[in-house]
Amino acid sequence: MCHPSGARPPDVPSDLLPISGGAGGEDVILTSEDATRFRAHRAKASDGDRGVVIAPDVRGLHAFYEELAERFAAAGIHAIAFDYFGRTAGTSRRGDDFEFREHVAKTKPATIQADIASAIGHLRGATDARHIYVIGFCMGGRQAFFASAEHAELAGVIGFYGRLSTREGEEGTAPRDRAPRMRAPVLGLFGGADASIPASDVDVFDRALKDARVQHHFVTYDGAPHSFFDRTFAEHQEACADAWRRALGFIKTGDPASRA
Repeated sequence: MCHPSGARPPDVPSDLLPISGGAGGEDVILTSEDATRFRAHRAKASDGDRGVVIAPDVRGLHAFYEELAERFAAAGIHAIAFDYFGRTAGTSRRGDDFEFREHVAKTKPATIQADIASAIGHLRGATDARHIYVIGFCMGGRQAFFASAEHAELAGVIGFYGRLSTREGEEGTAPRDRAPRMRAPVLGLFGGADASIPASDVDVFDRALKDARVQHHFVTYDGAPHSFFDRTFAEHQEACADAWRRALGFIKTGDPASRA
């Protein structure tokens, strides 16, 4: 599980917050290219032309990600977080008792990327965002890396602890395998104590991006576990604050090595 019941995102460092924040968030229903309707949560910044599509972890559009979208808006970034499970669970709001695992098993990268495309289009139409990034966490981190190869119009992608390995039956589908098609710059943020993403996997992905000449920057936080940004952020405040600075620095400058 990527975060417990009642988890909340870590605060944006106070010096990165503008005097005027966002306008709050609201639920919207989007339609994917296969006519699937799915729920999303949009939060508008008070101004600016930067936007972010948030790909959640395995729980889909949990309240954690709705609040995260609002925190991006407060930091001056238009944001929309979307749900993965419109095809199997509909568009209704769900509680912490939602049995997400059976729905995760029915998702497909192609339809998730189609939903990301719809979220990008909605953000462009509903806000002033023109430089759009995809940021993802856990399952969504992997999808964020994939998005670099699937959406030519993206300004960049940010993957928080997105799995880099290939499971049996998925050969040829790891992020490194898509590196030759990637175009958007990549920022990867990993936990040094995350057994599911060993340093060797990060190194292989790094080499693949270098070979493909994809602009990228990776940061590994010593001692931080998987999901450090949500499940245990109170124990890893320094890593979380740095992750905020790196994500916002990248979004505001277009340079994945930038830090706000």
